[in-house]
Formats: sequence, C-alpha cells, structure tokens
Amino acid sequence: MDDNKQKILDAASALFLQGGVAALSVRSTAAQAGLSTMGIYSHFKGKQGILDALYIEGFEQVEAAMTAVSGQLSGKEQVLQACRNYLTNAERHEAHYRLIFGDRDQGYQPSAEAIVVAERAFKALTHNVACILPKDADAAARRDSAIRIWSVVHGFVGLKQHLVNTVVGAEDWQDRALDTVAAVIEHIQAQHP
Repeated sequence: MDDNKQKILDAASALFLQGGVAALSVRSTAAQAGLSTMGIYSHFKGKQGILDALYIEGFEQVEAAMTAVSGQLSGKEQVLQACRNYLTNAERHEAHYRLIFGDRDQGYQPSAEAIVVAERAFKALTHNVACILPKDADAAARRDSAIRIWSVVHGFVGLKQHLVNTVVGAEDWQDRALDTVAAVIEHIQAQHP
C-alpha cells in the first residue's frame, strides 16, 4: 500500500474514533491526512470507498489474529490463543473494530470483496474451534461452537469499548474474557465427547 493511501486510512481511523461515521467526510479525512480531497477520490472514490477499505482492513486484522496461532498447542490452548489475539487486536485497532461490528453509516454497505474478507475471518475462527471438537464433528457443530466463542470475546470487547467499564470496572478484562471462553470450551467439549 502506498504512503498516501495509508495516511488516508490512518486519518480516517483517527476521525472515526473521535466522532464515529459522522466525523468522517472526504474533507475532514483529507485535512487530517494532510492531502487534497482529490487525493482521497483518486485512492478511494470518496467516503464509501474509505469505509470499505477500513472494513476490509479490519477483517484482515481479525483474520490475522485468528491465524497467528501455534499448531503445537492443545486444542483448548489454540482457541484461547486465537481469542487472546482477537482481544489484543480489538484494543489496538478500536476504530476498525467499531466499524466492522456496528458503528456504521446507514448508507454504507460492504462490497462483495469486503464480505469475502469477513467470511474468511470467521472461517479462521471456525478452523481453530474445530481443534476442540471430535474429528467427526460436522460443519454445523463447528459453526455453532465458533459463534458461541466469538460472542463471548465480542461481548467483552463491546462492553469495554462502550465505556461500561466506568460503571462495572474493566480491570483484568482480557483475563476475565479468556476465563469465560475456557468455561465455554469445556462446556462445548462436554457436549461433544
């Protein structure tokens, strides 16, 4: 990716964190990146293109987090490592996480390319989760187990990012999330002996 394109995405991420989609416009992004509005249009064809690029980049980060797991671990430890990576990624790339999981412009619809990247990220998690299931577990069991685990880590991240931590406290939130995932893994394994 060229430097200007990355400057634009970094600027858009910063603006998104400051004020959500409402803060993100071609003019504000150009000003934040120190580029002309023409530069935005030449790289992304406008606001929708920027949103799509951030969406794709966000799910590529999720996929990378899910696949950066050692194959030398037990199935449970492999899933826990993938979840740890996911939690760290969500904290490091908060703007992307917020965009791909909810804070979207009503007019923005992910492109076909963006949807393919999102599906790959979920497949990476499903692949990891297969390690805690019997080898003959069908696709529905793998998918259901992946959804259960993803909902736990997503829930913890969502609560933290929506400032619920000011009400209930978020100290050791990653450890608490991983303890909950471990309990879900044990429950899933008990259901699939």
